[in-house]
Amino acid sequence: MYAQTDNYKKIDNYIERLLEGSAPDAPLWNIESIRGGKAPHWNYIDGCMITALLCASEITGEGKYFDFAERFIDYYVSEDGSIRGYKQEKYNLDDVNEGRVLFDLYKKTGKEKYKKAILLLREQLEKQPRTVTRNFWHKQIYPNQIWLDGLYMAQVFYVRYQKEFGGGDYSDTVSQFKNVRKYMFNEEKKLYYHGMDCSKTVFWADPETGCSGNFWLRAIGWFSVALIDIIDYLDDENAKNELCGIFREAMEGILQYADAETGMYYQVVDCGGREGNYLETSGSSMIAYAMMKGARLGVLDKKYAEAGKKAFDGICEKYLSISEEGELNLGGICLVAGLGPEDNRRRDGSFEYYISEPVVENDAKGVAPFVLCYMEVKRSEQ
Repeated sequence: MYAQTDNYKKIDNYIERLLEGSAPDAPLWNIESIRGGKAPHWNYIDGCMITALLCASEITGEGKYFDFAERFIDYYVSEDGSIRGYKQEKYNLDDVNEGRVLFDLYKKTGKEKYKKAILLLREQLEKQPRTVTRNFWHKQIYPNQIWLDGLYMAQVFYVRYQKEFGGGDYSDTVSQFKNVRKYMFNEEKKLYYHGMDCSKTVFWADPETGCSGNFWLRAIGWFSVALIDIIDYLDDENAKNELCGIFREAMEGILQYADAETGMYYQVVDCGGREGNYLETSGSSMIAYAMMKGARLGVLDKKYAEAGKKAFDGICEKYLSISEEGELNLGGICLVAGLGPEDNRRRDGSFEYYISEPVVENDAKGVAPFVLCYMEVKRSEQ
């Protein structure tokens, strides 16, 4: 029973194994890069894992997590602040995500190169194309599109920058979240659509609303984690209150779809029980983390801490398994899902599409939020 507290030590050993087997140019948790044979480059998947390791360092007090994170990021950031494999002209919000770890590294090490890299990524947001609603385009190759993923990828970094260097003006971030609530929230289902094309012309978009057709779990997970992490950083009560309202509504909405037995959530959230649908690890971990952290910060009722813990234990029971080699692995992770572009019409936002993407083990999109959940559990036990 992996969900029992006395067996959480196995999770510590699992994290240790991932670190011992990883190098900055070859992390075990970046399955997309491994399968694609990609050269080392700055990316959001590594950013998620390094974020989780910095959290682990803070909660456990063990310097090995911070030391690994610093060595990892040091490999990618040059003395002039340039970043290995980063291309600003792609205007890819995913590439901003890893920048959030630079603030903690700069504070603790004092290395100016980290601040220079922060400024480079902030420059991207300054130039980032925007929709008619004044939201950031998700990427240059996705014109006029807002994705829930992008709120996590860019806005946590953006808020940290505004807090540390930007004079504490969070109005742009609040406005972008409010627009997503206005245009991408389904009032009947109480869930958020994965994406919206503000031009309402792309093949996957509803011609009336511009929204995609389904509720993908991990997209809602990204959105939820973005909100609670930002709320934690905010020092402006008006901005915090605005986002707390959106966050509470989102958590209330998704909680009704929790699996009764495991507390987890389905890949296509509102289609539990439909053939081919499955309980998915990364999105369930994100929702569980958001709920536990939200309750800890006093934003949510304590029942959400219980729901989050149930989901975490459910993930442990269902998807933590021991291989023939005796190694612990975390399964049930959707490798990747997206919408379009035009030359990839398989990614049409349909139910059939979301359940067709590969399901893998040990990818950081699942491992990182799982570790963050684990750290929330450790907090509660301190």
